[in-house]
Amino acid sequence: QIDPRTGAVLRSFPNPAGSTRGLGWDGRTLWNADITNDVLEQVDPKDGSTIRTIPSPGSVPTDIAWDGRCLWVHDFGVAALYQLEPRTGTVIRTLTAPGTIGTGLTWDGRTLWDCQQAANLIYQIDPRTGAVLRSFGGPGSTPSGLAWDGRALWVCDNTTVTIYQVSV
Repeated sequence: QIDPRTGAVLRSFPNPAGSTRGLGWDGRTLWNADITNDVLEQVDPKDGSTIRTIPSPGSVPTDIAWDGRCLWVHDFGVAALYQLEPRTGTVIRTLTAPGTIGTGLTWDGRTLWDCQQAANLIYQIDPRTGAVLRSFGGPGSTPSGLAWDGRALWVCDNTTVTIYQVSV
């Protein structure tokens, strides 16, 4: 946990996963996308203990987002976005991802946002149909993570090693 004003580390714990590619927050716990073991782990943010592990519906889960009711998982092994029931891992909906190498996923309260590192594109996606509502180039050259703060989209970039705030 990092203080957004100062950047100071407030809390940390060992990663319970083999290899984390994405991290989501459901308002109470963390969700970890583990590509080594092809699972999604619900993690207690107080001590890092694993609460629950569910199998990933694809083969390479690269990011995870929470929509207030369900988990969304981007899997670049099969270029899909999955909506999951968080207690059982049951797939509710499967959407075709707009590209193959999805490296960031977030929810803005109405729509999904997905970034594609190889294409340097960020997509706004209708969660019911999978239709791309709009897309634009990333502010750097290799977008690798997304977050929504209620007003703006935040984009991490691997090449520039920079976090950008983007007004959308």
